[in-house]
This record gives sequence, C-alpha cells and structure tokens, in this order.
Amino acid sequence: MGAERRRVFITGIGVITPLGNSMPKLWAAVREGRSAIGRLTRFEAKSFRSQLAAEVLDFDVSEYVDGRQARRLDRFSALAVAAATLAVRDAAIPSHASCLCHGGVAVGSALGGVAFAEEQHARFEQAGLRAVEPHLALTMFGGAGASNVAIALGMRGPTLGNADSCASGIVAIGEAFRLIQRGDIDVALAGGAEAPLAPLTFGAFSIIHAMSAHNQQPALACRPFDAARDGFVMAEGAALFVLESEQRARARSAQAYLEIAGYGLSNDAWHMAAPRPDGAEAARAMRLALADAGLRTEQIGYVNAHATGTQLGDQAEALAIRSALPETWRVTPVSSTKPLHGHALGATGAIELAITAKALQEGWLPPTINLTQPGSDCELAHVPVDGMATAAEAAICNAFGFGGINACLVVRRPEIT
Repeated sequence: MGAERRRVFITGIGVITPLGNSMPKLWAAVREGRSAIGRLTRFEAKSFRSQLAAEVLDFDVSEYVDGRQARRLDRFSALAVAAATLAVRDAAIPSHASCLCHGGVAVGSALGGVAFAEEQHARFEQAGLRAVEPHLALTMFGGAGASNVAIALGMRGPTLGNADSCASGIVAIGEAFRLIQRGDIDVALAGGAEAPLAPLTFGAFSIIHAMSAHNQQPALACRPFDAARDGFVMAEGAALFVLESEQRARARSAQAYLEIAGYGLSNDAWHMAAPRPDGAEAARAMRLALADAGLRTEQIGYVNAHATGTQLGDQAEALAIRSALPETWRVTPVSSTKPLHGHALGATGAIELAITAKALQEGWLPPTINLTQPGSDCELAHVPVDGMATAAEAAICNAFGFGGINACLVVRRPEIT
C-alpha cells in the first residue's frame, strides 16, 4: 500500500431481503421488530429436522433488468444484479455512467449458484442432458454474481467473487475498500448475495444440526446469545453498496451513509465447522480493523454481532468481543438482527452493514429480539429489548464463517471534508 490512504464512503445501498426490497422497507421492519422467519415454502421440508427459513417472497428480477438478460440469470446472480441496480439508483448515479466504467465489483457468496445446479441436476436425472438449461455452466461458479453485476452496469474494473462462507459479504466490501483506499479505483459495487434454499443444500446444514428445530414457533426460533439458542435459521437475500473515494464523492456532492474506516481479516486455523473456543482470532480481526481505522476501543459505540444462535458460535463471539474491547465491553451495546431477517450466509454481513448504516444515521440501535435470558457464556452489554437511542459515531460489524474465517469492518458516521 502506498503512502496515501484514501478515505472511502458508502454513497448508495441496495437491498433485496426477506424484510423488503428497499432500504426504507428493511429499516421499517427492523424498527417494528417484525420477523420474516416462517415455515419454508420453496420446497417440501417435512423430512428435515429444521423446517424454517426467511424467504424473499416478492422478487421479480425483470423489474431490474430486461427480459432477455433476466432469463440468463439464476436466482443468486439475479439477487446480486437487482441489489446492485438499486444501490446505483440510490447513489444517484446514472446506469452505465462514465464514473462506473472503470469501477470495480466485489460480490461474496458462500454457495454461489449451487442451488440452481441442484435444480438442474434433478432435471438431468429425470430427463437427461437435453432438459438442462444451456447456461448452467455460466451460473455455478462463485464469480458469476460479480461478473453479472459488471455486465449489467458496464463496469470494467477489478471483478472479485469470493466464497469465504458466512464472512463472504464483509470480505467483498473490505477488499473493495482496500482497492479504493490505495488508489487502484475510485468507485466500486460491493456486498453479498445468497440463494441457498434448495433441498440438498438446505439439508446439508440441517443434518449437522446447525439450524434451529423450533419449527412450531418460527418467529421465536432464532435466539442469538440466549440460553435456549439451538441454531440459526437459513435465509436468502442480497445487499450491495456503492463505495466511492472521498475525492469522487466530493466531486459530485454525494450524500454518504457511512465511512468505511477499517478492515480486519483472520483465520482460526482450528476446525472447518466449529469456531476456535477462545475467540482469539475473531478478536484479532476486530483489533486489526480498529488499528486500520485508527480508532480506540472507547470510540466504538455499537457492535453489530455475527451471532447466529448457535451454542458454540455465540459463545466464541462473546469471548472475542470481550477480548477486543477489554476496557469497554461492559458498556458497548451489542446486538444481532438475524432473528428478523434470518441468516443469509455470505450475504448476511452485507445486510447487517446496511442496518448498521441506518442505525448510526437514525440514532437508534436495534435489539436482539428473542433474547430473553442471555446465556451465562454470553455476558455482554446487550441492547435493551426495545432498542436504544444512540449518539454513536463508530461501529464494528462482524462476520464469521465455516473454515474459521473471521472478517470485521469498522465504520463511522461520514464527514466529507
């Protein structure tokens, strides 16, 4: 990295989520504490231990791209392209504008087009190769989402697609942040997209007991940090952001949601499914992000936790937060919003960054709904059940995934000088 470290701002947000397909709809649902978790409808789930999901029920990709292009996109890429289109609109940048021409794209996804591949495999088994969609080979790879966003918006800069499990969205944003920070590009579209709701894909998580089995009370099933937590609830969705250098944002008098100030990345090197029990490497990712941002622990006014509702994951994250914020963890508010929108794997960190942006902008922190009795292993300064007013200037967003991947962003209120 060169001597100059450019400041990077979020100037546009696009979301396609179970709570709504716009930032106003998503935020309204968060303020209401309304959960989108319900019985899975995409396929018959009676044979599974877990039968719940948070589904995007009102999505039509043809509202965002023309019909011919829409037919070439599987659901994963369609979610990514739609969220990118909304982000560009939100940033008040015309489609195919010259400022996008050499911009970068970074889209993270734990599973990419695997659900579409699963669907096509079923066709192959039933009717042979002629029944398979001709564009299957173009949808399965992890970079398909980023590539389709680049094509849809005419962006010819660096194009990155990562598959870093549930950390993917935050990793994508962090890597795009780095590209702008060091001067490689001036603008990027970055975030996460996930469309995992297919029988075998869903079942793979159910069979390892990673997901909640509270099937009779869907809205109460996801319980991060709670003593009664028993797993996460799978979801789908996407969130992409327009990231711009300070110079670019100033030149066009852009309104900014947040400044991305720091990024940290580490690996537990411990186990493919279980986190390192002491949370040491997750804590190190948080400290790296803080150091990158040049902020002290007492300047952090909120932690948007990865906490999914699993026993081991939530315990390790609580330890990590206490380790990374040793002097302030007893007073720094912490919450997880997954009980509202579910766990969209690689897209979740991006969706939660969008919520964090609004939380700082509106001066109100969302609670962890369903957290009625914090586990003795999850002692933290949990946001009260009704949420809380805040004057927080900076926040931490965590995302941790299979393979021990730990990603963290530090963000702060924007001040474009």
